[in-house]
This record gives sequence, structure tokens and C-alpha cells, in this order.
Amino acid sequence: MKKGKKYVAALEKVDSTKLYTVAEAVALVKETSTVKFDATIDVSFKLNVNPKQADQQIRGTLVLPHGNGKTKKVLAITDKVEEATNAGADLVGGQEMIDKISGGWFDFDVVVATPNMMPMLGKVARLLGPKGLMPNPKTGTVNPDIARAVKEIKAGKVEYRVDKEANMHVSIARVSFENSKIEDNLNALVDAIIKARPAAIKGTYIKNAVIHTTMGPAIHFTFNGRQ
Repeated sequence: MKKGKKYVAALEKVDSTKLYTVAEAVALVKETSTVKFDATIDVSFKLNVNPKQADQQIRGTLVLPHGNGKTKKVLAITDKVEEATNAGADLVGGQEMIDKISGGWFDFDVVVATPNMMPMLGKVARLLGPKGLMPNPKTGTVNPDIARAVKEIKAGKVEYRVDKEANMHVSIARVSFENSKIEDNLNALVDAIIKARPAAIKGTYIKNAVIHTTMGPAIHFTFNGRQ
């Protein structure tokens, strides 16, 4: 596939044989953004894990220090309507919301629920599950403290999850963010991934780590031996 002139020019600024420091990588990822809009900055990891093993299915959530620049529309399935609304939920309800989902309505980005509502939500699990929208205690989207669940998502909570090829991709910022804020978010994510290292893994855990923008080149970075 032929690459555009802007991409080629950006690629020339990146030394593919070099492991950049976090600060260098952040500065370069902003410099190599090739689009006119405020591009998303993503981080991708290749992990030395076997996702087929239950104890190596790396998954969790993290509230980024500065959010990632994406505003998520939150649907709260709960009987604690006032608490969820005051916390910033965009949509709040119970059975009436579930009925709308049953009819094919998906005008939201995240679903949070109190535990008592999960039996009702089970009826639409086959619709929400494939879209990654089914609330899950592991990601904090099933929570008796519905206000906290909503506030964390609104504050920039992201989910990280290894795929079947042992890769992981997380959006951490926008190009318009200050360098220091991108660095903070990146370091927080790396620390979370390192903390999630399975006990069974020996030797190198993070085999490869790159940062890149929407349609921008990949920049390999190191994290000072923190793993």
C-alpha cells in the first residue's frame, strides 16, 4: 500500500532502531502527527504472556491522571437515580432502558450498574457482550457505589486488556495535551501493566512498547527498566 507524503515525512523523523525515553517519545509522537484534527495518542504493547491461560489474561482499569481527551456517554442502570445523575451520568434508568436496548438502542459508550440490577441486564447480555458494553465487576462497571463508578469514567477511566495475540492497545491522550500530561498518563499506564504481571512469567514481560497517533508512525520507547 502506497504511503502518503505526510506519513513518509513523519516516518523519516523516527529512528526505528532506537528505544526512545518516555519524554523523547512523547515529544516525537506530537511532532509526527500527520492529520489536521486533534489526533488520539495510543500506546501498544506486545506482552510475553499466554492469554489462553486464565492467570495470564491481563485485564484491568485505570483512571488516567489527566484523562485521555475522550468524553464518554455513560448509561447508569440503577435505582439510585439521583446519585447517578448528580455524579454526571448522561442517561439513568432501569427496566425502561433495558427495554430500549432490547429494541436495538445503543446511544451510549459505557454502561454501569448496581449489583441488584444485573439479573435484569442479563436479558440483554447477548446484545451488550459482543460490543464490550456489558457491565463487569472486574472493570468496576458493576458497583454498589454508582456515583463513584460514574465519576471515575467521567474522570478518564480506561480499560486495558490483552487480546488473543498477547497485544494490548490503549488510548492515553490527544496531541493537544501538554507533554508533561501525556508523560504522566503514559507512566501511569506502564506502571499498571507492570503491576499486573502474572507470577508465572519469567524473564522479559513487556516485549515491545510503542506510542503512535492516529495514522502516525510507531515510536518504540523504553521505561527505564521498570519492568
